[in-house]
Amino acid sequence: QVRLVESGGGLVQPGGSLRLSCAASGSVFSINRMGWYRQAPGKERELVARIITGGSTIYADSVKGRFTISRDNAKNTVYLQMNSLKPDDTAVYYCNTVLLGSNYWGQGTQVTVSS
Repeated sequence: QVRLVESGGGLVQPGGSLRLSCAASGSVFSINRMGWYRQAPGKERELVARIITGGSTIYADSVKGRFTISRDNAKNTVYLQMNSLKPDDTAVYYCNTVLLGSNYWGQGTQVTVSS
């Protein structure tokens, strides 16, 4: 079992920055990958970024060069640094991991990019 708790969302102007955090608890020693997804109104949930043990990362094309995913193993926390935010980045952002074939999700944090 894993519990994920996100924080750091909010309202930001276009071009601004936010950093999201996801704290994991429970069977964290078994986690080898963590990711961020987002879901905008009327759209399907999509992968934003993922990081695996060893530090390898993948990003959605729409966020490459603007977002950075990182992980602090000592704190069991994964971060998503979001720069140069655009209105199209507005969504609820969810932290995710897969453990023994089961998906675990956080409660989500709202990010709104608007002037």
